[in-house]
Amino acid sequence: MRRCLSILTGLVMLANFCMASQAMAEEKRILIKLQTAFSEALPALGECLPVFKNFVESASQNTMKVKIYEPGKLVPSFEIHGAVSSGKVDAGYTATVYVAGKVPAAELFTYIPFGCDAPAYLGWLYHGGGLELYQETYDQARYNLKPFPFAFLAPETGGWYKKPINSMEDLQGLKLRWPGMGGKVLQRLGASISMIPSGEIFPSLEKGAIEGTEFSNPAIDAKLGFHKIAKYNYFPGWHQPVTHLELILNKEVWKQMSDRQKAVWEMAAKAVNTYTLSRSTALQGPAVQENAEKHGVKNKVWSDEMLEAFRQAWQEVIKEEAAKDAMLKKVWQDYQDYMEDYTAYSSKAYLPRPGTEMRD
Repeated sequence: MRRCLSILTGLVMLANFCMASQAMAEEKRILIKLQTAFSEALPALGECLPVFKNFVESASQNTMKVKIYEPGKLVPSFEIHGAVSSGKVDAGYTATVYVAGKVPAAELFTYIPFGCDAPAYLGWLYHGGGLELYQETYDQARYNLKPFPFAFLAPETGGWYKKPINSMEDLQGLKLRWPGMGGKVLQRLGASISMIPSGEIFPSLEKGAIEGTEFSNPAIDAKLGFHKIAKYNYFPGWHQPVTHLELILNKEVWKQMSDRQKAVWEMAAKAVNTYTLSRSTALQGPAVQENAEKHGVKNKVWSDEMLEAFRQAWQEVIKEEAAKDAMLKKVWQDYQDYMEDYTAYSSKAYLPRPGTEMRD
């Protein structure tokens, strides 16, 4: 009996292997041209691209090939959404905020000022309705895109400045590079805001076209050299407690994939979720120390008064912006509902808890 069972098990395994091999042989081989908005040289942010490529190609046994194009190679970074939607490019690695001028709700899928941390944000996307609204946002705007949560980064800094920011008066007329609704918060508080691509930030600081900027977290900002000109780096990054960068795929390309290829693509994206969040988190401490010890950067913390002013201005901005756009209002309400439920847990589960003291 045991021998019969062993033979039967072996035959089943052989049959499954043959069926899998036949399915692979029948799969259409696909070359995916991927335009990135972020250089592969950037820690975690860009380093994740070869990780993704290797995963997709090896797990699909080379029935899928990914060709990565550095920023601007095929299309400018701010035009990736349109290029992927039209089919000019198969896929893109970018940020939803880059299309927020046309699709306001998209911004909340890059960051949420004064929002939750990365684990909670991932919970909202994958299990709190966020991912469904993410797709709906693009569908409603008639973008032929299938988005995938991709890179998740440690919190950003609160910006790099050429001079200290001690009060609201110091923001008056200050020329800053700052995207999206975070920029509108600072504009409301008196700053002069512009939005320029990452490659233009350093020369703009150098020439005095801007007096301060945000871009990412310390390890990534170090690669862009902000510390050479702007010596005041503020924390926390109230505007981006967590940053999400997306992978977008043309829907027709998605439809061409077999079920197995689709599974590989999705698993590879989720692998990048883990890689980017863990790596970007691990890199920040040494980067902050090096900025101070080697480059003479003054790592500053926002005062409670400044943070409260930012928070109040943010509440005004999101209320006004949500009133202008139904989809933004829908996404914002869903996130608030999720956070109301989540806070019932997080307010009790994490240290330090409000109203408690740490004792020896």
